[in-house]
Amino acid sequence: MSLTLRHNLTSAYLDAARKLSPRKKRRRIVAYVESYDDVAFWRTLLSEFETDECYFQVMLPSQTSLSKGKKVVLLNTLNADELGSSLIACVDSDYDFLLQGATALSRRINENPFVLQTFGYAIENYLCYAESLHDVCVQSTLNDRQLLDFPEFMRRYSRIAYPLFLWNIWFYRKRDTNTFPMHEFHLCVRLQDVSLRQPYQCLDEMKRHVDKKLSELRTRFSQSIEHVAALGEELVKLGLTPDTTYLYIQGHHIMDNVVMKLLNPVCTQLRREREKEIKRLARHDEQFHNELTSYENSLAAVQLMLKKNDGYKSLYLYQWMRQEVEEMLGMKDMENGE
Repeated sequence: MSLTLRHNLTSAYLDAARKLSPRKKRRRIVAYVESYDDVAFWRTLLSEFETDECYFQVMLPSQTSLSKGKKVVLLNTLNADELGSSLIACVDSDYDFLLQGATALSRRINENPFVLQTFGYAIENYLCYAESLHDVCVQSTLNDRQLLDFPEFMRRYSRIAYPLFLWNIWFYRKRDTNTFPMHEFHLCVRLQDVSLRQPYQCLDEMKRHVDKKLSELRTRFSQSIEHVAALGEELVKLGLTPDTTYLYIQGHHIMDNVVMKLLNPVCTQLRREREKEIKRLARHDEQFHNELTSYENSLAAVQLMLKKNDGYKSLYLYQWMRQEVEEMLGMKDMENGE
């Protein structure tokens, strides 16, 4: 038998043996999340780390009821024997990251390597990442003209809210949720109607509310002013600065009372511009109506586009989460003796 024929037969035998031999089963890691809206967000992150050895299944924590939420996720994971080997929890940080162990819940979340958290308040803060909002408008209107500098607007918003936000966190760290509760803070930092002609005018009005509340707190708690300032210096390590405050404020407040207040008038204006352009360029009524119908059928609701937004991957908080997943998977490998 020639060497070439023998080599070919050997290769064919080895290929057949590989096909017949059982493949190593991929390890499944279940990731419990808080709600239906969270599934896509955590899937986006965790899919980056799937390999031939492991994959993630993102799901709600209860298989026997419709119970949802952070408490349900933690209740079903923190005391589970599978936590860390084939089960992890994925939750919004809320204030727990900034509280840094001031409460029992904060300690459990921050100290458990198999509980992944958003670091920012919630997934809505990621969806509202200022650098990605222009793209949301483009996807919703199919018009790429920039009417508002979203990053600059959110920086200004954050700088105004920042000193009052520190007081809110300071009280919560003292486990005092009554003196200056979150909902009262939100009343001070919500936007009223936004005018595209003078977009920053609404921030002037917001600043008046913030300054009034700041004056009240500094008068009532003058002995705490230095402590609040010191807290601000400490929280820089957690990514909170005057420019990034909006990432740590309650996500639904930022989405509903700030970002959507910006996106709605911007997208309305962009659509009107596109419709006027179609009317101007149409050669006759039939072409106008056909082109306008085609354009309208291609549009999508801005809120839907915002919820589908995944333009936050350059955000430092997202990079922190990626690092947490890498470290968690490294711990799993060590547990499995790999």
